[in-house]
Amino acid sequence: MSEEVVREDGPPKKSREDYRKQKELDEARKSGLEPAEQDEFGVDINPHIPQYIKDSPWYLQMEGPTLTHQRIQPETVKSFDGVSRLYQKGLTNKVATKFRKGACTNCGAITHKKIDCLEKPRKIGAKWTGRDFAPDEHIPETPKLDFEGKRDRWIGYDTTTHDELLDEFAKVEKVKQQLKAESLNNNERIRQETESKSDSDPEDDEYKYTEQANMPGTKFDNKKRQTVRNLRIREDTAKYLLNLDSNSAHYDPKSRSMRDNPLKDLAHKKPSELSFAGENFVRSTGQVKEIAKLQLFAWDAGERGSNVHLQAEPTKAALLHKEYSKRKDEFKNEVSNSIVDKYGGEEHLKAPPRELLLATTEEYVEYSRTGKIIKGQEKVVPKSKYQEDVYVNGHTTVYGSYFKGGTWGYKCCGALQKQAYCTGAASRSGADTPQQAPEPEPTGASNVDRTRSLIEIHQEKMVEVKKQKKQRTQEDRENPQAREDRLKKVLAQLDAKEAAEKAEGLDERKRKYNSMVEDKGPTEEELEAWKLRKHMRNDPMAQFSDDKT
Repeated sequence: MSEEVVREDGPPKKSREDYRKQKELDEARKSGLEPAEQDEFGVDINPHIPQYIKDSPWYLQMEGPTLTHQRIQPETVKSFDGVSRLYQKGLTNKVATKFRKGACTNCGAITHKKIDCLEKPRKIGAKWTGRDFAPDEHIPETPKLDFEGKRDRWIGYDTTTHDELLDEFAKVEKVKQQLKAESLNNNERIRQETESKSDSDPEDDEYKYTEQANMPGTKFDNKKRQTVRNLRIREDTAKYLLNLDSNSAHYDPKSRSMRDNPLKDLAHKKPSELSFAGENFVRSTGQVKEIAKLQLFAWDAGERGSNVHLQAEPTKAALLHKEYSKRKDEFKNEVSNSIVDKYGGEEHLKAPPRELLLATTEEYVEYSRTGKIIKGQEKVVPKSKYQEDVYVNGHTTVYGSYFKGGTWGYKCCGALQKQAYCTGAASRSGADTPQQAPEPEPTGASNVDRTRSLIEIHQEKMVEVKKQKKQRTQEDRENPQAREDRLKKVLAQLDAKEAAEKAEGLDERKRKYNSMVEDKGPTEEELEAWKLRKHMRNDPMAQFSDDKT
């Protein structure tokens, strides 16, 4: 026997020989040559589990092989309340006879304060009246819930309340069945009495089973009260078989609709003559437009406060629309009659239609190649209320038939004066021939010929202005006294103008836009006078300067 060394702080330490034997045993268990170890419950321990997992901590002081230390310990598991636990809610039967310290001052219940009280605030609380105390409420214990329990909307729900609801619905359903059976029995009894009293009439036999007949393409069950719609009436040709061309009208198999006309190639036939002209044609024919107008009228009337609904009360809506249309026509006629009575012109309203006025007639007119009339009479041109073809002063044309240089004139002679006498076509030919423009005179551009462009005239004016300015500058240098005299004259005019505006209370800034003041550029003297009068704010000696300087 090998000696074992016992440690005070843990299990005994194995010797080298024992460790070797234990290792050989573990290898044999892994290969299946030796049976596996068993724990204290007789359950085999997997030999492939690592040693550091199999060994229990020394402070647990466990004997023999075990895996209990790897399992959840019962003392560490938290216990939670189940979903089936019920919580008592509502009011208790305990009602106080006198006010208790710490109770609600409004109703007298001990389970809440005044700020949390749900009763109507009393004028005088139960604390001071000493009567009409409210019963206490049940205060449930704080449940111990896990993650799912805290988010369960049905926690604490009593399922017996749902059973009461099911019982109530069962009673209502039972009563409905009894009433239905009674109504069926009464209808059957009334039908039998009617059949026994009425004689068999052959005309009535034709419509005897009309109500029980089904609409073509549908199947209605009176017992189940369900309508089953078939695909189509079997006697009719399917829409997609009317035209097998791939570029024909589109067919939607889900809604079984074909909006366009599949028989467009049959141009010699009208859409109304075809067996099927598309669903859009059906929507725009017959009484569809009238129903659409009626629906629009119902919507407009509803917006204006009238209680009109086409589906709920179709007769009322139709009568109101008829009355509305009648009143609308009467109002239009009344307005048109009042306008005719006030301004006249009734004869124009009774004129024949334009088609008759501009229609062809039986009058025959034949023209030659040059446009002259050979047979028939020329069409009379309608005249205006103004005088036409009135020739004065020997002219053969009217004034305004000739235009030259921005002025109207007579075409026969080229005269531009309205009161001029006709001088013949020779004068016009002489006026039309271009003449040599005279040289501009130094006095200005007043004698400039009209044949020159506006740009040339403007350039000549600018040259003349520069010459005058240069000449004036030369004169001012030779005679400075004349310049000072002009400046004094301008200053005097400005003083007089300011005095007049001040006396009249006028201000240049408040001058109206459409005033008759001439807008022209200032002269050199006016600019210099304005500079002399200008107040220089950055001048340190401005406050000591004279007001007129």
